[in-house]
Amino acid sequence: MGILYKSPFKKFVKKQSRPFQLAIEDEVERVVNNPETGELKKGDLAGFRVHKFKFQKQEYLIAYKTEGKGMIFYIIDTHENFYRSLKQYLMEVE
Repeated sequence: MGILYKSPFKKFVKKQSRPFQLAIEDEVERVVNNPETGELKKGDLAGFRVHKFKFQKQEYLIAYKTEGKGMIFYIIDTHENFYRSLKQYLMEVE
């Protein structure tokens, strides 16, 4: 199974502390092992799944898509402005 990380995802992870990076790694592994774990989105984000997890009492969201046997991780951030950032990134790319 191929895993692809988009640049916003990589940039966010790179800026974080090592313990948080390890927590993100664990969550990504959890998603890869069970792609259905995230909530399926509707409307203009149809096809995306969002996985939520907490780290030090702060909730984070991971947006990803499954395509064939591969997975694409798009963005990770706190809930505030998460969906706006995801839509903005999609508009820039398309």
